Amino acid sequence: MVRNIDIALLRAFTAAAEQRSMTAASQILHLTQGAISQQVARLEALVGAPLFFRERRGLRLTPLGERLLDKAGRLLALNDEIWTDIQGGAINGIARFGVPYDLVGTLIAPALKAFAQECPQVELSLVCEASETLARNVARGELDFGVLEEPAANAKGECLAVDRLVWAGTRGGVAHTKNPLPVSLVAETCAFKPAVLSALEQQGREWRTVFENGTLDATMATVRADLAISAWLSSTVPADLEILGPAAGLPDLPAFAITLHLPDRPLSPAARELVRHIRHAMTRPHQGT
Repeated sequence: MVRNIDIALLRAFTAAAEQRSMTAASQILHLTQGAISQQVARLEALVGAPLFFRERRGLRLTPLGERLLDKAGRLLALNDEIWTDIQGGAINGIARFGVPYDLVGTLIAPALKAFAQECPQVELSLVCEASETLARNVARGELDFGVLEEPAANAKGECLAVDRLVWAGTRGGVAHTKNPLPVSLVAETCAFKPAVLSALEQQGREWRTVFENGTLDATMATVRADLAISAWLSSTVPADLEILGPAAGLPDLPAFAITLHLPDRPLSPAARELVRHIRHAMTRPHQGT
């Protein structure tokens, strides 16, 4: 007997597998945690075996789940392709979105490349600003959506990944030993600034600003010249710079979430497809730390 697997069940299973959490999957699919759990349970009943090991640290795929995940991803991609074709063929229009400076060339670039190849008729309009500014622009309708950086403890958007905020300096540099500590941040409205200043205050460390003028290249230049240190997500630290560990005597910094902020209104087909590409690129198990 041939059994049919509902696409909705595969979406719930795939999201839970990629996020390793029913709760995180529910945020991505805009469903309740209970609904995600029920859909996964229905799929497990259909295949006749567990797809996850439920552990304290989250979900872990069983061998059957691992085999199913790859096939489910291919089937979902084909399903989306078929519906795109049925609903009018090639996607066109404009997708307006915002991303902080430090995410563009690292985490977001692969999604943009894949999107441009699949949707060459879409005109991309990218705005690079601090997360606070991008959130306002999305709320005002000036952007279709934004990818922001927020403290993981109280993030408001849909979580795409979580990363460590770390100190970075030039290799073999001495800027981190100076007093007051020279700190270079991209902008006065940098999402990391409150966390950085709070950590320094709790340590009782004096500091001074070297640069806060909105240019990532200038911030990198001050750090490379050993004029200052900075704070970045660990996955975005340039390869030629060094993550300063506990031996540097600097205070620990909190984890940050990379989040998706969507407007209350429906997205255009172009923006919706770009969001799908970004989710796919960002919600891989290896992205979070």
